Amino acid sequence: MRITAAVVEKTGAPFVLEEVDLDAPGPGEALVRIVATGLCHTDEITRHGDLPQPLPAVLGHEGAGVVEAVGDDVTSVRPGDHVVIGWPSCGACAHCRGGEPRYCDRLGEALVAGVRLLGPRAGDSALRRGDGSELSSHFFGQSSLATYALTWADALVVVPEEVPLEIVGPLACGISTGAGAVLNTARPKMGDSLVVYGAGAVGLSAVMAARCTPATTIIAVDRHPSRLALAESFGATHTVDVRHEDAVAAVHEICDGPATFALECTGAIPVVRQAVDSVGMLGTCILVGGAPAGAEFSVDHLTTLWGKRIVGVLGGGGTSRQVIGSLLALHAQGRFPYDRLIQYFALDQVEDAIAASLSGEAIKPVVCMPR
Repeated sequence: MRITAAVVEKTGAPFVLEEVDLDAPGPGEALVRIVATGLCHTDEITRHGDLPQPLPAVLGHEGAGVVEAVGDDVTSVRPGDHVVIGWPSCGACAHCRGGEPRYCDRLGEALVAGVRLLGPRAGDSALRRGDGSELSSHFFGQSSLATYALTWADALVVVPEEVPLEIVGPLACGISTGAGAVLNTARPKMGDSLVVYGAGAVGLSAVMAARCTPATTIIAVDRHPSRLALAESFGATHTVDVRHEDAVAAVHEICDGPATFALECTGAIPVVRQAVDSVGMLGTCILVGGAPAGAEFSVDHLTTLWGKRIVGVLGGGGTSRQVIGSLLALHAQGRFPYDRLIQYFALDQVEDAIAASLSGEAIKPVVCMPR
C-alpha cells in the first residue's frame, strides 16, 4: 500500500516526506494506522550515525494508532484495537523466556537492522520507493514516522479506547525508560534518596515515578530553570541548578552524604562521572541516557570497589505490557501526569519538532499524522 513517511536519505540528512510503498501484513504481523508518534533523542542520534540503522530509512519508534489488518496466525490483536507499538524481541532466547525481552539476545537486529526480525520474510525490508528500491524499515520494529507501520503483532500493547492515542506513543520508549529505571531497577525503599541528572522527558518521568515510591529525597539536576520548576511540580523535593552549583557537592549536602540512587539521563560523559560520584558504598548509579557511539567513561576504582553499583537500563526494563499498562493506570489516577510534557507537531514539521527539542523549547515532541 502507498503511505506517507518521513525519510532520512543519508547520515546527517533531514527528514523529508515521501510517498512510499509498505508491504501487507504477513504471518505474525500487524498493520497499524499511525495516529501519533513521539520523537525521541534516539531518532536524532540515529540519523547522525550513532546507531547503525542502514540509510535511507524511515525512523520513529514511539508509535501509537489503530490496528488496520493482521496476518495469518495473529490472535493477540484484531483490527480496530487501539495500540502502542512496544519493543520487538525474538521471544525465544533465554532473556525473552525469562521475562526480560528488553535484553533479547537479538536486540541489535530487532532495533536497527532495518529489516524484519521474524517470520517467513525475516531479513526483508517492508518499505520500497516507487522505483522499487528498498528503504530500511522496522526501526525498533516499527518505523512509525509514517502514516502506517508494519510491525510484529506480539509487540503491540492494546490500550483503552478512551485514552487519546496522541498521548500514549511516548510510553513505548522515552517516558517508560525514565519511569521504569526507577520502578523496575532502583525500587527505592523507605527513606532512600534518588538524584536524577537531566530534567528532560526521561528525567522528569523518573521524578514522577520516584514520587510514587517511598523515596523521601528526590533531587533533580539540570541547567534550565524552567525544567527544574517542572521537576518540583512533579515531586522533586530538591533541585540543583548546575549553572550555579557543583552538582555532586550539592547532592552530598542535601543527602547529608551520598545519595542511594543516581539516574544519569543525559548521555553526556562528564555527567556520567558526576552521577557515579553522587552515590557511595552500596549506592547504585543507573545509566539511562544514550551517549554517542564509542563513548567511554572512567570512574574511581577504590570507591567503586566499596560496594558501589553501576547498572545500565534499556527501555526501563520489564515488558512493554507491564510498563505501559502500569503507567497508564498511574496516569488515570492522577499520579503520573506525563502528558504535561507533550507538545504536538504535524508530520511535515518533524524538523521543527527536533529543533524545538534540541533547544529545550519542547520537552516531549509528538508528531501527529494527517487525518
